[in-house]
Amino acid sequence: MPAEIILQQTPDAEGLLRKREQLAAARATLAERESELAEIRAQLKTFEGRYLRQVGVLYAELDDLEARIAEREVDLYDSDSARRRAEEARQRAQETHDAAFREAHEAEEFDPPPSLKTLFRDVAKRIHPDFARDNDEQKYFTLLMARANQAYSRGDAETLQRLLDDHLEINGFVADEGAAAQRLRITRQIQHAQRDIARLDVERHALLGSELAQLHLEAEASAREHRDLLTELATSLREQIADAGRRFEFVDRQIDAHGR
Repeated sequence: MPAEIILQQTPDAEGLLRKREQLAAARATLAERESELAEIRAQLKTFEGRYLRQVGVLYAELDDLEARIAEREVDLYDSDSARRRAEEARQRAQETHDAAFREAHEAEEFDPPPSLKTLFRDVAKRIHPDFARDNDEQKYFTLLMARANQAYSRGDAETLQRLLDDHLEINGFVADEGAAAQRLRITRQIQHAQRDIARLDVERHALLGSELAQLHLEAEASAREHRDLLTELATSLREQIADAGRRFEFVDRQIDAHGR
């Protein structure tokens, strides 16, 4: 009867296996958080676009009218307080205008500087999924590349540099590494994944606590009651704009009556 061969894992092999399992779990959590955050970003971006088109442009129109009224009142009252009110109203109108038309301006003006393009190429050379050594790494590189593309699209050089630094730090241990070096490299990878999870959790909390997210929740609650919150806001703003137009005409008549 042939001797039974029993294969036992060495402590080093068992330790590496546990580390790899921890890394796989951390990366799975990271991918889940990335997916959740991407969905939140997309929902808020879509809602923000609708808000700006339906409501933001009307706020800009109203604030511009209020600024014009305040500027005309300078001609009527000729006082320091009137001039101060006019300056404040015009500044507020400019801020509202910039916010309302930000998307269009960003689309027109986004032209990545050469330094950002170079940094993005350096990152892509190292974390593109085509350069992965196995299936697990390919999945992870796909996640990293998606993050790099998002960072590049919003001009976020800090995130791109962090992706590059992380890769260089972790992969500095690859050549001819023994069990100890492998454990160190995998431990670094786990730490980076946990750090990124924490960052995503902070960003998620900030997004969900933003004014835009709260308005989105209110709009969803209104929709369940068969109401359209943004349409209601737009209707109210149009009424305010009409009232501001009448006040502007009134100030004009006062100026004409006083011969100014």
